[in-house]
Amino acid sequence: MKPDSELKTDVSAELAWDPAVDATAIDVAVNEGRVTVSGHVAMLSETQAVERAVRRVYGVRAIELRLDVKLAPWQQRTDQEIALAVDAVLAWVSGVPTQDIRATVKRGYIHLSGEVDWDYQRKAVQAQLRPLVGVLGIRNGITLKHRLTPADLVSRIEGALERQARRAARHIEVSVDTGTVTLRGLAQSWQERDAIVGAAWAAPGVCCVVDEVQVGSQPAP
Repeated sequence: MKPDSELKTDVSAELAWDPAVDATAIDVAVNEGRVTVSGHVAMLSETQAVERAVRRVYGVRAIELRLDVKLAPWQQRTDQEIALAVDAVLAWVSGVPTQDIRATVKRGYIHLSGEVDWDYQRKAVQAQLRPLVGVLGIRNGITLKHRLTPADLVSRIEGALERQARRAARHIEVSVDTGTVTLRGLAQSWQERDAIVGAAWAAPGVCCVVDEVQVGSQPAP
């Protein structure tokens, strides 16, 4: 495993290298491969760029973001202005039943509620709203509509893991309890971990995924 001091140097260098990130107000701490990033960013969308940069660094086992959005004066907007922008965005999002989604804005924070059919729709709404100027944060309270859980849900998910992350699939334990899927095990990379979690969310009848997959070295087959 890469030493924490070396990992901290690599993460800091990657943040400084990324043109989408202003690393001047960002601090990095590392403990046993777990990276904590704290400080300020200029806009909400930059937090996602920070996370992407950290995930690119080899040896990162876990990530915690403790970033606040500190808007420049010319980027500040009233709640009413943000609410109007949110309504306009939701009216143009395709593939998502936005008529079932409600959004309120309070002190720069967008609060989302309502129901959609799939997790990707819930994430799509948040992704469209994140770049809006003046937004300090998004609290995504959108839930998934209740669907019947197939009796063979575990085998369906395991089949998807074999197709999408075959190398990692043998190290993942899948359990299901009334629509809640729990994933445990090891993935060798963040890309494998994303494939594993995504496969679980794509299964019919899933309303919650408990992600306990760790990123680290795999035991030899």
